[in-house]
Amino acid sequence: MNSIFRRVLQGGAVAGLLLGGDLASQPVRAHGSHGGGGEQLQPGEFKLSPIITLEGHGGFENNLENRPQHYAIDGMFGMVMEWGLENEGSFAIEASFGPAFVWGESEHFYGAIHVEEEGHDHEEEEHAHEKGTKWKKTDMKGFIQARYQPNDRLSISAKWMPYFEIGSAESNVGMKNEVGATVVYAFGDGDVNFALGDGLESVIDGIFVSVENRTGWDTQGTYLGNYTDPWLGFGFFVDQLNVTLTGGPRFYSPGSYSGLSQRTDWGGEFGMEYPLSENVALFGHWKPIYSTAGGTGWGKGWSHHVGTGVTFSF
Repeated sequence: MNSIFRRVLQGGAVAGLLLGGDLASQPVRAHGSHGGGGEQLQPGEFKLSPIITLEGHGGFENNLENRPQHYAIDGMFGMVMEWGLENEGSFAIEASFGPAFVWGESEHFYGAIHVEEEGHDHEEEEHAHEKGTKWKKTDMKGFIQARYQPNDRLSISAKWMPYFEIGSAESNVGMKNEVGATVVYAFGDGDVNFALGDGLESVIDGIFVSVENRTGWDTQGTYLGNYTDPWLGFGFFVDQLNVTLTGGPRFYSPGSYSGLSQRTDWGGEFGMEYPLSENVALFGHWKPIYSTAGGTGWGKGWSHHVGTGVTFSF
């Protein structure tokens, strides 16, 4: 199986980054591909791969008043344990943990709003939505994922993404939580490389579909809501450059705390990865989301996240 679909099926290109609106902090390169670098494990074969990911990223919520921004530099340290199965399948567990050096707002679940209580100091509310790029604090974040791939076309994964707000200049200190589940189906083998002469007739080999659901809670345990992304994707190579495009609707159900109604947003992601060696890869991405409805503490319009970094696997 081509390595591009190992990356897609193992969750990286689809999971993406959305750090300006989600707690997930994983690069476009696949989770699990760290554990094989595109190498297909034989049935019964086991591989343990330590991984280090360094990333700088920014989130821009242009749909909100004052247009709050988020910047951070993350250092994630962990490992991937992967077992080879029959039919080119595999099972993998990935865990990573590390610091996030935060400028501006800290990360939060997509669509989370600041609810202003009666008598609440409006100046404090604006402080929570300020634009400033002044360094604020160092948080800690984690990522745990289990992925089952029964064959070379289908992947099922579940993940937990805790985020620990510590040493905060804000009042909300504690642990945020986000959980997710993803199903990916690839229509072809991913063997599309335009630098080798592949044309439009090969496009179907790079097409896949994914359905992802995520649910989030804040540091006080408040249920923030959940969303489901049924997205269409296309992955291809230009020589060694791995490019992945995804997009589609986002069916969002906000928590009752917000007073907002269900809505359908739209979004997508453009991701790239370039290997510098067998164990080192550069990555970058841009993920825009368009909110179709506003309300108290929320607005209609675009939010964006961009990020770039490097991953080392050993």
